[in-house]
Amino acid sequence: MFKYGIIGCVLLLFPILGLADGAAASAVAKPLDLTHHWVGYFSLAMMLLAYIAAMLEEATELRKSKPMLLASALIWFAIVYIYRGNGNPEPAVNAFTSNLLAYVELLLFIMVSMTYLNAMEDMKVFTALRIWLVSLNMNYRQLFWITGILVFLISSVVNGLTSALLMGAVVVAVGKNNARFVSLACINIVVATNAGGAFSPLGGISTLFVWQRGMVEFTEFFTLFLPCLVNFLVPAAIMHFAIPKEKPAVEAKKIAMQRGAKRVIFLFGVTVVLAVGVDMYLHMPAAAGMMAGLSLLQFFSFYLQKTSDRDNPPASTAYPGEPNIPGEIIGSIKYDIFEKVGRLEWDTLLFFYGAMMGIGGLGYIGYLDEISQLLYGQHSPTTANILIGLSSAFVDNGTLMFAVLSMHPDIPQGQWLLVTLTLGVGGSLLAIGSAPGIGLLGQTKGQYTFSSHMRWCPVILLGYFASIGVHFLVNARYF
Repeated sequence: MFKYGIIGCVLLLFPILGLADGAAASAVAKPLDLTHHWVGYFSLAMMLLAYIAAMLEEATELRKSKPMLLASALIWFAIVYIYRGNGNPEPAVNAFTSNLLAYVELLLFIMVSMTYLNAMEDMKVFTALRIWLVSLNMNYRQLFWITGILVFLISSVVNGLTSALLMGAVVVAVGKNNARFVSLACINIVVATNAGGAFSPLGGISTLFVWQRGMVEFTEFFTLFLPCLVNFLVPAAIMHFAIPKEKPAVEAKKIAMQRGAKRVIFLFGVTVVLAVGVDMYLHMPAAAGMMAGLSLLQFFSFYLQKTSDRDNPPASTAYPGEPNIPGEIIGSIKYDIFEKVGRLEWDTLLFFYGAMMGIGGLGYIGYLDEISQLLYGQHSPTTANILIGLSSAFVDNGTLMFAVLSMHPDIPQGQWLLVTLTLGVGGSLLAIGSAPGIGLLGQTKGQYTFSSHMRWCPVILLGYFASIGVHFLVNARYF
């Protein structure tokens, strides 16, 4: 029981257990069972300590990637050491390589997506959208709905944190004198963002991994559109009556997007089409299409740099007589793509590396098979998937999805869609259950709080179960 207690704690506190790739599990026919070995207990302890250190990041000021990278390295060193002692380290090395390949595909996909978003941010695309929304001169209830609907749609192609912060800036700008509106609108944004990201592989890490593993085809994710829409509309319709009716007074501003902004948006769309196309028709990893799209952005950036004098005179440098450096800032526009890549959230990406490799090691040791038997062996797939979704209110949904994928449960297509839905929207139950909620907690400076979100948890839970019911109704053919 003590061993299962430790395993349960790891699953609840850090269920990135899913990063053991299926290829890793098949790298050797019968890997050693190390669940009762000192390596197994050592690995569990390392991941638990690393995750605790990550949670205490704000208090210790130690970036979360550092303990996770160390833990993953120690786990795999120990595993390979034991296999080497048995005279054959190759199976463990192959398993490590398979997990590494899964991470590289994720990294390249996210890198290209975030590079495009950084380029659009530099070109004032998001600023122009925010100011346009503020200038519409709508009342609080209209703003509540327009921000919710827009973020629901935007989050299907843009990562949830960026989408939520964009709409959060609008809410804070127009509701600075009405804390109640800001709080309710932020709750609505969190729910809408998580719901929008659940029906598209481009909107969330969990759906991206399900797509990359081939469990659900790209077009089949859109069968979750109606359940996700219900998940957003049910709590929004109830919160609507608590929104003040008055109209805020705001100062309208104007801002022009910079040269090439619309073409960058178009190229981002082309990149998404390439990613989907190479996956569906060439059966190559979606990251291959994303990297091809990155090359388009690089060539276009080069074109903008060489033709910048058409609309922007050369900027004067800080030191007279010193020439401008190609690829640096010309006027107010940054054309260097590598500068945009450098601005990615590398601490988070390295944290995911440590999580994927470390917990991939736990999966290779044999713990995930035991957890799968406990979870899916003693409960129906529906009950198990609903409970996993509820646990995403406490733990990142992407890491939980990795856990499920690594368990390899024998469930029908409808259940894969169900767990995609529940993990996508379950994080809305608490403010700390998803990146959008955490981001808005910091952005609103006390107007949107953990407790204000918690008060509406029953309403959000109603939307959670309503979306599950709609899924069983409209997607019955998949069960």
